[in-house]
Amino acid sequence: MQTNFSLAQLADPHTAASEKILRTCVHCGFCTATCPTYLLLGDELDSPRGRIYLMKDMLENERPATREVVKHIDRCLSCLSCMTTCPSGVHYMHLVDHGRAYIEKTYTRAVGDRLTRSLLAFVLPNRKRFRVAIALSRLGKPFEPLLRRVPGLERFAAMLRLAPARRSKSAPPQGVFPVQRPHRARVVLHQGCVQPILMPSINASTIGLLTRLGVEVVQTKNESCCGALVHHMGREHDSHDQARRMIDLWWPEIEQGLDAIIITASGCGTTVKDYGFMLREDMDYAGKAARVSHLAQDVTEFLADLRLPPPQKAAGMAVAYHSACSMQHGQGIREQPKQLLREAGFSVRDVAEGHICCGSAGTYNILQPELAARLRDRKAENIRNTGASIVATGNIGCITQLKDAIDIPIVHTVELLDWVHGGPMPTALAGAGR
Repeated sequence: MQTNFSLAQLADPHTAASEKILRTCVHCGFCTATCPTYLLLGDELDSPRGRIYLMKDMLENERPATREVVKHIDRCLSCLSCMTTCPSGVHYMHLVDHGRAYIEKTYTRAVGDRLTRSLLAFVLPNRKRFRVAIALSRLGKPFEPLLRRVPGLERFAAMLRLAPARRSKSAPPQGVFPVQRPHRARVVLHQGCVQPILMPSINASTIGLLTRLGVEVVQTKNESCCGALVHHMGREHDSHDQARRMIDLWWPEIEQGLDAIIITASGCGTTVKDYGFMLREDMDYAGKAARVSHLAQDVTEFLADLRLPPPQKAAGMAVAYHSACSMQHGQGIREQPKQLLREAGFSVRDVAEGHICCGSAGTYNILQPELAARLRDRKAENIRNTGASIVATGNIGCITQLKDAIDIPIVHTVELLDWVHGGPMPTALAGAGR
């Protein structure tokens, strides 16, 4: 794609990076075939190619974002399916991240939109605030069907729908978890912000499985959000601050010797692996950020390299594997989780249209509830058609999005692996009578 940025514009590193991405695009349109919003809406401006044109025009002319541009960029899930499809290697993720940050700086949203986004940015990354919000949501949950029908309150209805009806068990304590057999590695486990509140069993299963395999696990104190949630809302300053805070927390452990930073939420993994790019212009953090990104691994990546022993239990159940977009498109992890499940004795079934997003996408299912619901229902139907008795996935957002839309248990992949290797049965399976 031909661009017309001035030398003065290209002196800005963010603009220079986006210009390089824009020049990579050859207008081929392959991305439109795998874009969820184009699939649903059929509007060229709701495809990656259309959004690229909008962002090019906005950035090139240094024009404040318009309502039309914001509408179509907001509708983007950042699922990154277009990046998997693109034959030219267009790094759409970095371009749309820049576009969102530019929108945040140049566009004044409606009051309701600003309040909703500020509320999400204030509550979700903070575990204490999120815990309080979850407790309060149980009072409002009976009113969710009513709110869904009131124009302007759909987002609050979506928040109530996604909130769990029951309180979860406490998350594993912070600290060091020693190995239960000969030492093989030492890792930090990224705890996440919402996951320890919604499904503490995921981190508990990870700790149990790794320590039984000879891996010492460290959970650092005072850990919070990795920055992913606000990063995809265009709040660049906040996301970079959160990334720096995570690096500061992990750095003493890295200096003591660390084999990996284990991440169990693929949405977080995509962002942490991008710290090196995000903070590349920060002289104080660029080197540390690159090191953290290099150490970051999804738990299934790490387990695949570790090579698990034969399972202790004969599972034999059919598992529909839902590959989260941040896993398959964001991190390029496609086969390792399925192979681990097969080796653990499960019969793994692929889900039709597996490359299409379920509609979770961080805060997308709150900010764009109608589109998210259509994608959720489409994904749920494809999962049901597999005939599997369990769904496994690697992202808390997908679990939260799909759990009430399907009639079979949905669990994290590591919960199943932990179970067949001597850990407890996942709560979702026990509750289903399996």
